[in-house]
Amino acid sequence: MDPASTAADAAFWITAAAILALLVLSAFFSGSETALTAASRGKLRSMADKGSKGADRALLITEDNERLIGSVLLGNNLVNILATSLATALFTRLFGESGVALATLVMTVLVLVFAEVLPKTYAITNAETAASRVSPVIQLVITVFSPIVGAVRVLVRGVLSVFGVKTDPDSHILAVREEIAGALQLGHSEGVVEKEDRDRILGALDLSERTVEEVMLHRSGIEMIDADNDPQDILRQCLESNHTRLPVFRGDPENIIGVVHAKDLFRAMYQFMQESDKPAEAMSRFKFADVAMKPYFIPESTSLDDQMRQFLRRRTHFALVVDEYGALQGLITLEDILEEIVGEITDEFDPDGDHPVKADEDGNYWIDGAMTIRDVNRQLDWTLPDDEANTVAGLVIHEAQMIPTIGQCFSFHGFRFEVVARENNRITALKIRPLAVE
Repeated sequence: MDPASTAADAAFWITAAAILALLVLSAFFSGSETALTAASRGKLRSMADKGSKGADRALLITEDNERLIGSVLLGNNLVNILATSLATALFTRLFGESGVALATLVMTVLVLVFAEVLPKTYAITNAETAASRVSPVIQLVITVFSPIVGAVRVLVRGVLSVFGVKTDPDSHILAVREEIAGALQLGHSEGVVEKEDRDRILGALDLSERTVEEVMLHRSGIEMIDADNDPQDILRQCLESNHTRLPVFRGDPENIIGVVHAKDLFRAMYQFMQESDKPAEAMSRFKFADVAMKPYFIPESTSLDDQMRQFLRRRTHFALVVDEYGALQGLITLEDILEEIVGEITDEFDPDGDHPVKADEDGNYWIDGAMTIRDVNRQLDWTLPDDEANTVAGLVIHEAQMIPTIGQCFSFHGFRFEVVARENNRITALKIRPLAVE
């Protein structure tokens, strides 16, 4: 056999093998990039906690996405360009000038199918598993290419700064809360996540974004005890009340001197009357203020998350809300905060605690004006804004810029609002109809 022919055959097979190896490397880099960027850090953390060293290494790698992507893209481009160059030289030797076009066509198909689509499809399907498996090699690649990637990073930032674009490698495009909320909304729309589960998780996430002012019981609805009343009247009021804790005032309802718990009151009265020979006469001498606990005041701007922590730390469930001037605005309990997570909590002593939404056959919804916008949105899956008002009645008044009369109708935010009932200056009932129904 001709030595020149033998050398040519050997060069052909060596070049072909090199191209094949480079395509495998290209597939590895493409799949690794997709796996490491698509993998859920939450799932990787769970795998790492179970003892997966690969997942732990993948978490470490993905902390600096800019360096990760730069290193992987550098490796991917190197092998793709080298494979294309070798293929061009090989096809030119075999087919002459037409070999350039043929090499371009063949390499485009090979790179697209076997080095891009196929590995990336697998990586997306098994993101966390693939990420943990490729992490040792990718960590080595990052270490080797780190100086070059660092220089490229400086160059890129310099070019972007010329156009006024500032980059922050430590910032995240989406906050963790927004990522979770988006995933829950997507899962609910696809039928994977139940509405109740979505609402509970989103309610817990929203605690730090909402203030006690938004969920407190307004002062107009607070039941109070006048410390100057006759002890028998106070006892009767506590027995007839649906609440176990009642604020106590003297003279002016703004002058809160304490909070009484029904159990403490009954226990103290029982003991006081047991020690007296004439219980009926002794009742008039009972000092009610001695039973009341010291009131706990909080500012209306306190977040629900902070307030829940305070309730747990102080081992109390009841707080009075004041504004910046110290004026009483309302009260809030631990139950009110929990309701933001699990929904309305009612019992046999709270018949009016739930504001039912009644729907008719015409697509109208009859809603209590005092129902919060958040509860309406959760119950009916609407998106009414709650930035300017807490209740549905407050939203109507805000949008109308007036206190409407019975029968007046307004259309905004994709709904038609009709005032059904009103007491003094307070809207007590509304009929709401989505405009899409009309």
